[in-house]
Amino acid sequence: RGQHPEQRGTGVLGGTLGPVQRTRFYNKVQDLHQGTGGSAANPLLAYTLIKRLQSDWLNVVHSLEASENTQALKYGYTQVEKDLPEFEDLEGAARALMRLQDVYALSVKGLAKGVFQRASSTHLPDIYSPGQLFPLSADDCFLVGKVAYDMADYYHSIAWLEEAVGLFRVSYGEWNTEDEGSLEDALDHLAFSYFKAGNVSHALSLSREFLHYDPSNKRIARNVLKYERLLVESPERAKAEVGLQRPNVTHLQTRDLYEELCQTLGSQPTQYQIPALHCSYETNDSPYLILQPVKRELIRLQPYVALYHDFVSDLEAEKIKGLAAPWLQRSVVASEEKQQKAEYRISKSAWLKDTVDPVIVSLDQRIAALTGLNIRPPYAEHLQVVNYGIGGHYEPHFDHATSRKSPLYRMKSGNRLATVMIYLSSVDAGGSTAFIYANLSVPVVKNAALFWWNLHRNGAGNGDTLHAGCPVLAGDKWVANKWIHEHGQEFRRRCGPDPDD
Repeated sequence: RGQHPEQRGTGVLGGTLGPVQRTRFYNKVQDLHQGTGGSAANPLLAYTLIKRLQSDWLNVVHSLEASENTQALKYGYTQVEKDLPEFEDLEGAARALMRLQDVYALSVKGLAKGVFQRASSTHLPDIYSPGQLFPLSADDCFLVGKVAYDMADYYHSIAWLEEAVGLFRVSYGEWNTEDEGSLEDALDHLAFSYFKAGNVSHALSLSREFLHYDPSNKRIARNVLKYERLLVESPERAKAEVGLQRPNVTHLQTRDLYEELCQTLGSQPTQYQIPALHCSYETNDSPYLILQPVKRELIRLQPYVALYHDFVSDLEAEKIKGLAAPWLQRSVVASEEKQQKAEYRISKSAWLKDTVDPVIVSLDQRIAALTGLNIRPPYAEHLQVVNYGIGGHYEPHFDHATSRKSPLYRMKSGNRLATVMIYLSSVDAGGSTAFIYANLSVPVVKNAALFWWNLHRNGAGNGDTLHAGCPVLAGDKWVANKWIHEHGQEFRRRCGPDPDD
């Protein structure tokens, strides 16, 4: 049972398909399971793995090639089916690739080749260089384009379907058992995408190409007549270039600045630029830290942001992840008076009570010593552990409540005064914490704790703490959040009239 479900599946497949079929899909899967090592960090490999497990295997099972042994193959498939991803997971992986394409300004053509080059300039180095390339197939690109198409997102559907059409043209005449789409499917979706984007001329050209391969298709023939009529009635529609606007799904006003900070992959001012920013050993006048001071890197004074290196050990980080893993669920956000899932936060999270394990008790003591704050319930929330997988992110937001109706006030302990965010893992690329208005991006540093004040001393929210979790470009990002509230801190962080303090 410890074997990967796909490896169990190939065992069944190898015993049911003939030698000709085995040289294709079976050997492709076997090769991918050999020698990939830590390559699962590569988002392209992660996407193709999810696609194979959710879509490709199902197509193989129901293909004509498997018809002679269909019962044996279907039975074998049902043995592993419950361990396989669902279609929602596949859609999420496709949307994650589009998110990475946007935030890191990646070339779709480059992604199809397995490289992470920037779309705007070929002179800049690749934003991430995997140890092994995993190019996408025509069908892989088609599925991403179709997911965008189904969301009426023609900006992304055109880019990905163009790549799919190009790859399908090269391999036209070949049939892969596992493929969901075909050249005709890609041409059909791409033509309609161009039509919806206002480029009737190109929609007509692609539809005519479709009829070259399938002359008897009446629906496409009707589309050709429709496009020809539209071009006669409105000749201006013949213009080949139509500006495509990228959709701003969450209506993010700070999107450009947010993405620029994510692309810097963690740049920040140095001590040479701002002398007050320095590294030091700190005890915070706590007996707990006298013999083992914390290593503080002061990153910004306004808002106050500090990074404490080696705040937890490797063993503690693994223990915390292990405690949280069985309880991970899709993260929610506070919206008005309720909590709900949102596209602008893609991650899984779990909450660990302070008494669940001695490691959490020890961590609480360390946080209390570091901050000088009272973190006993109800003055602080339980530890939230978050896992950001392929393309996982959290768009710009405040940790503190900006409305009295927020669910955060249900604790009856005031607003979130401070945040302690601990990086429990490293990543290969992306995943920085970007402070939008502070124009600051902090990279993922394994075992380090990032600290900032959410509120001024007068109790008002600090607008400069607007921050985001940049999408994980490569790797698996784990963080633990400890939110400390206002109540219980009256004599530990005293109020003050200065609105900037």
